[in-house]
Amino acid sequence: MAKILVVDDAAFMRMMLKNILRANGHEVVGEAEDGVQSLEKYEQLKPDLVTMDIVMPQLDGIEATREIVRNHPDAKIVMCTAVGQQAKVLEAMKAGARGYIVKPFQAPRVVEEINKVLKSRA
Repeated sequence: MAKILVVDDAAFMRMMLKNILRANGHEVVGEAEDGVQSLEKYEQLKPDLVTMDIVMPQLDGIEATREIVRNHPDAKIVMCTAVGQQAKVLEAMKAGARGYIVKPFQAPRVVEEINKVLKSRA
């Protein structure tokens, strides 16, 4: 069971992800509404994995990912992206993300990607 931090500015998206993750045996240890909160929560909770929305207020997911990976090179971050944001996904991968899932979330795809990233080595 992995400890996961869910980051998304939309409460219903966080709820959907939490339900998928919990139904598949993972523990959601925290959630954040924006990139600034995600940095604080990462330091506080030290999760095994972060699901990170790309488009958020204050600090977007790409900058937040860059910051987390700078301080924790072994951080496992999976980006959550809307269809058609391929350029942003590439930017996020360069910033240190290890994978991505597409909204609207499909439970089997989410679980597959999360498990793949959890098994990956730094």
